[in-house]
Amino acid sequence: MKKYPSASAYKNNRQSVVTIGTFDGAHLGHKAILNRVVETAKKENLDSVVLTFFPHPRMVLQQISDIKLINTIDERTQLLEKSGLDHLVIHPFTHAFSRLTALEYVRDILVNSLKAKKIIIGYDHRFGRNRNADIEDLKEFGRTYNFEVEEISAKEIDDVAISSTKIRKALNEGDIETANVYLGYNYMISGEVVQGKAIGRTIKYPTANLKLKENYKLVPKNGVYVVQSIIDSEKIFGITSIGTNPTVGGTEKTIETHFLNFNKDLYGKEITIEFLMYIRDEATFNSVELLRQEIVKDENFAKQYLKERE
Repeated sequence: MKKYPSASAYKNNRQSVVTIGTFDGAHLGHKAILNRVVETAKKENLDSVVLTFFPHPRMVLQQISDIKLINTIDERTQLLEKSGLDHLVIHPFTHAFSRLTALEYVRDILVNSLKAKKIIIGYDHRFGRNRNADIEDLKEFGRTYNFEVEEISAKEIDDVAISSTKIRKALNEGDIETANVYLGYNYMISGEVVQGKAIGRTIKYPTANLKLKENYKLVPKNGVYVVQSIIDSEKIFGITSIGTNPTVGGTEKTIETHFLNFNKDLYGKEITIEFLMYIRDEATFNSVELLRQEIVKDENFAKQYLKERE
């Protein structure tokens, strides 16, 4: 799959099948649509193209700084790459872009830049300045510019929306297993391992403190989880605690992972953690010793869970 930072950077003379969307989560509902695009392209000897946008339109138009997405743009790119697409165009969403008329958008982006011969799009798709054009307008443009519009049904679009809603709800409730079922893969977060307060080390449970680069990434509910990570090409399991460390007077939210049977120095490394199972809520203990005893229980739970998965 070839990637492009804008529609104008897309340089390809072959005609294409295009679909358009945010594809946050790149989950099973999205996969059905992406498969249709890829299969149609092969059948009709066209190139398959996904046009997506970043930042998220609501970040720009509504200035919602606390919007939370299932995927970072890098994760979305990696997931879409697995779908067999020929091309991924990540077009910058700006105020200027949002002011394009429907005609400018279709003519300049879809036709002249992406060479669209067929557009597979949801029945409720709206586009152009103030989102004032709909799929019927797109079909009319198709007659003018010689491209076909294939409509994704209401049921398929609803499946996508329901899946996204259920994934976000599950993550916010700590229901990792449900989220992973709808995603079709393990929910993940990535970041740099940074210096923490080293409290875990004092009770013989050293942790990797993860700092996320993206403030828009959805972090699951505070609590303790069974996780896995690939470190130096090896799969390592662990327990991750998300929360403020109330037992030791913490106030800032942290993401700390104690890896099982692992003692390498990870400071400064970029790692990805995949969530497998929720263990328990975050809790406040009357002493650090009681906290240590609870971590022992968490570790035993994780080992038993992992043993049952073998």
